[in-house]
Amino acid sequence: MTEKKYLKWYNKVGYGSGDIAGNVVYALLSSFVMIYLTNTVGLNAGIVGTLIAVSKLFDGVTDVLFGSLIDKTHSKMGKARPWMLYGYFGCALCLVAIFFIPADMGDSAKYAWFFIAYTLLNAGFYTANNIAYSALTALITKNSAERVQMGSIRFMFAFGTSLLIQSITVGLVRFFGGGAAGWRTVAVIYTIVGVVSNTLSVLSVKELSPEELAEGEGDVKAEPDEKYSLAEAAKLLVANKYYLMICATYILMQVYTATLNMGIYYMTYVLGNEDLLGVFAWAINIPIIIGLVFTPALVAKFNGMYRLNFGGYVIGTAGRLGVALAGYMGSVPLMLICSAVAAIGMSPLQGDLNALIATCSEYTFLTKGKRVDGTMYSCTSLGTKIGGGLGTAIAGWLLNFSGFDGQAAVQSASCLNMLHIMYLWIPMGINLVITLILSRMDVERANERLKTAA
Repeated sequence: MTEKKYLKWYNKVGYGSGDIAGNVVYALLSSFVMIYLTNTVGLNAGIVGTLIAVSKLFDGVTDVLFGSLIDKTHSKMGKARPWMLYGYFGCALCLVAIFFIPADMGDSAKYAWFFIAYTLLNAGFYTANNIAYSALTALITKNSAERVQMGSIRFMFAFGTSLLIQSITVGLVRFFGGGAAGWRTVAVIYTIVGVVSNTLSVLSVKELSPEELAEGEGDVKAEPDEKYSLAEAAKLLVANKYYLMICATYILMQVYTATLNMGIYYMTYVLGNEDLLGVFAWAINIPIIIGLVFTPALVAKFNGMYRLNFGGYVIGTAGRLGVALAGYMGSVPLMLICSAVAAIGMSPLQGDLNALIATCSEYTFLTKGKRVDGTMYSCTSLGTKIGGGLGTAIAGWLLNFSGFDGQAAVQSASCLNMLHIMYLWIPMGINLVITLILSRMDVERANERLKTAA
């Protein structure tokens, strides 16, 4: 039976462009906030890492909270679109504030300024925007192929934006005078781009009505107004083992990305050229974008996401092992080749991730009779913030432990050894753990069994 189609090509592209906005925030912070704070503002990497980790304690509460609020929202714009639209304006203000730390403040005040702005951004505004954006996958179409296409297009924009930011930011900061003034100008430019792209994305799609969302679900009936408390919503998530798997996977994926984004330290102090960050960004992001183009066709060829995702991460883990070995050989070209191999293997999961979460949400509906799409997609915000923040925090702790000095042109041998561990071995280990989780992530087959039994 052919599934009903809900979206035009411009709806899919318009939706996907929303990840320009998300990655203006995420890529700038994950790639450059640490080196900005240590080398420009003059703060201690270990203290910054600790502040980021403490900030995550607030984030853990707000993810499920905003997911539940989205599920209970009823407006002319729908459930998710209002949160996505208005939440981003707060993101923009907080992002600018982080890069506008006054130079005449004492160090304690600078730490406080950063902590407040960073926490408001992550625990509040980014949470509302990101969960709403991800939840739209399940709210604007019921077609599984369209969901995969939306995920692929979304992440093409995401990785394209990250590639651009990693490639041009160092040069732009120099162009605008360097130092704090250069960072401030770049932050303002990126913020304007984010506001425009987020607004266009919100206006490019329309949510389905609750009645249309409930069509074709067999004998399973959802409660009319999703009447459940925050505690009940949390219980629904914990009861879904596939949600726990996807949440762990997403967090690890973001730790992986944040760890690689700290590569600017590796490029600067080990390879001796900070501009190589952009070269490695091309080697990683272009293969991912190419893989995303083919992900919808590959999902159809493999008759689902399970075997494709698992097999892809086997390749991704092998590729990162190659990067580590090439790093110790001192071969930058071989490192670039192995980085590309790892990226192409990891690309299918990036492309079908939203569809996979929607499938996990369907599992809760089939087993519990409750539709919790917004709450389910809290894993994307939870993963981005906890994973990305934890990755950055760990980098700060390890740098501090190794004796890193942001004001020194040459680092100690212990620091250089630590940079090898951070950029070469930690990402490979993370990929191995994700591969093991994906070996158990066959939620599609579980849903089919439940539908057959109904």
